[in-house]
Amino acid sequence: MINFNTIEWHDAVLKEIFIDRKNPGDNDTLVLNIEFQDGCLKSVIFEDVYWSCLNLNFGVIAEEAILEAYTGGKENQDLKTIYGKWKGHLDDIDLNIYIFNLNSTDSVIKIIAKNFDIL
Repeated sequence: MINFNTIEWHDAVLKEIFIDRKNPGDNDTLVLNIEFQDGCLKSVIFEDVYWSCLNLNFGVIAEEAILEAYTGGKENQDLKTIYGKWKGHLDDIDLNIYIFNLNSTDSVIKIIAKNFDIL
């Protein structure tokens, strides 16, 4: 299994964001297409997404570089809020929060999902 926090995110470039709700509730998927420092374009796929916050700023003429990306711990307030909203129905589901701080526009992407993969 890939450790999200050990991936070299700094200065990778966010190229595209896709949200797939063709099968809502059964598998909500969010995909970030990212060009890494080696020039390789990869899809970072978040599966079984329960919540996301795309706090994006626009109007800057520059590629959207990633400053940092990491997983928040179980004490993360957004993660606690999602568990609280479901009033115990998610208590047996292990969710993670993935956070991307973007450099070019000072934007933030937060995703709460069961897991992720990179293709």
